[in-house]
Amino acid sequence: MYLKQLTLTQYKNISFKTFDFNPKINCFIGDNGIGKSNIIDSIYHLAFGKSYFNPIAIQNIQIDEEFFILNGRFEKDGRDEKIVCSLKKGQKKIIKRNGKAYKKLSEHIGLIPTVIISPADRDLISDGSSARRKFMDGVIGQTDTAFLQNLLEYNKIISQRNALLKFFALNNAFEADTLEIYNEQLIKRSAHIYKKRLAFMENFIPVFNLRYKDISEGKENINLKYESQLQEKSHEELLKNSLPKDKVLQYTSQGIHKDDISFLLEGQHIKKFGSQGQQKTFLVALKFAQFDFLKKQIGGPPILLLDDAFDKLDQKRVTQIVSLVNQNDFGQIFITDTHEKRTTDALGKSNYNYQIFKL
Repeated sequence: MYLKQLTLTQYKNISFKTFDFNPKINCFIGDNGIGKSNIIDSIYHLAFGKSYFNPIAIQNIQIDEEFFILNGRFEKDGRDEKIVCSLKKGQKKIIKRNGKAYKKLSEHIGLIPTVIISPADRDLISDGSSARRKFMDGVIGQTDTAFLQNLLEYNKIISQRNALLKFFALNNAFEADTLEIYNEQLIKRSAHIYKKRLAFMENFIPVFNLRYKDISEGKENINLKYESQLQEKSHEELLKNSLPKDKVLQYTSQGIHKDDISFLLEGQHIKKFGSQGQQKTFLVALKFAQFDFLKKQIGGPPILLLDDAFDKLDQKRVTQIVSLVNQNDFGQIFITDTHEKRTTDALGKSNYNYQIFKL
């Protein structure tokens, strides 16, 4: 699978642009602020129906314009797939596959398997647990529609339960039977979600460890640790024990929506004890492991987006990353960089053809 052609219309700072791509490696070179990341983001947008960098959809429309349109022509399994994503102010975003609009966005997820590596991934280390859950669920959801559906339903029920707790507090009332209905629905879905996450992490961690070793040449001891309240108690027990607290807080404080992943370097949290270079290497290895996992699940390589991925890495590690690409069938890759020489020096050692777009 690869992206043959991309057209952007009034997307962020790009008025109109069309690209015809190399099936292997495509590089966007230019100064900061010129729109390199916006091109990468448009590809992600076509794959997932949303921006990686700005989830507020209307803010992806070019300033002083009324709409944006993204057109992507992909080749998948020997046939053309035309994906169009458009948004007009005051209207709902529309995603079409070969001229037919999706009824639900979830129906599109997984059609264009994609992995992005970006400076924005720093949030996985610096932010709270929600960013790391989003990463974990995003990987699983690209290949498991049942998991994705359970997760969407679980999150909807959590919102409804929280609204009920707020209603109880506002009206100085409490209806145990009504709350129990939501509890039962949460428990029904959380068991499936927890099992899927647990199985995923058991398979994912060894792949990640190997990827980090390849990039860092085995100089550091790193690990991932999956953490869930369901490892200690059943969801039913958690909800029962946390009820007094939930009534005070007016939201659901216990459950699989609090799961997390610890990022460890020499047994310590990398957020506190890792250098910028070590953290960057950690994130790159995490995303390469995501690539490996998806490739195995779908039977072919996803599209790989490297947005300024070489920033804060020395030339040795940059070359090491490119050598990993050279050793494996990575499929189609998109790279952005401000330093043309850094990229071309590394790619010069690749066996693949590549195309440079100077912006």
